[in-house]
Amino acid sequence: MSAAALNADTKDIVIDEVFPHTAETIWKALTSAQLIARWLMQPTGFAAIEGKDFTFQTKPGGHWDGVIHCRVLEVVANRRLVYAWKGGDERNTGYGAPLDTIVTWSLTPVEAGTRIQLVHAGFVLPRNESAYTVMSGGWKKVVKQLDDISSQETSSE
Repeated sequence: MSAAALNADTKDIVIDEVFPHTAETIWKALTSAQLIARWLMQPTGFAAIEGKDFTFQTKPGGHWDGVIHCRVLEVVANRRLVYAWKGGDERNTGYGAPLDTIVTWSLTPVEAGTRIQLVHAGFVLPRNESAYTVMSGGWKKVVKQLDDISSQETSSE
């Protein structure tokens, strides 16, 4: 994240849920490109290896081609996955405005299964207000789909 973003007014999306699955099952869904495609978007070039660059393709808008550029920043097997999430174009306002954020997935075993916390941090306001609003609802749906995929993986083991 840029120094300018750290000094700006920023907002984070935080989702905290407990799923009745092991951390290993959820980890598999978070780190298998084939499974990621089922609950988020098809990644291109993803591997859970620190420093690995990968992309997602979403709907283009304005001057933005819709490519989300990511880099794996931290991997702690079955516990934590962190990646940069960047996209947009300087010429856009609203949808497709420049976005330079960090996505952190944290998994903690609890009695009922695994506590999953998603933090998508660094939305610069007002520039990223549109992305923040859309993605706040979007991540809630994505996390629900992650639970569904984890359920399917558990039942197929």
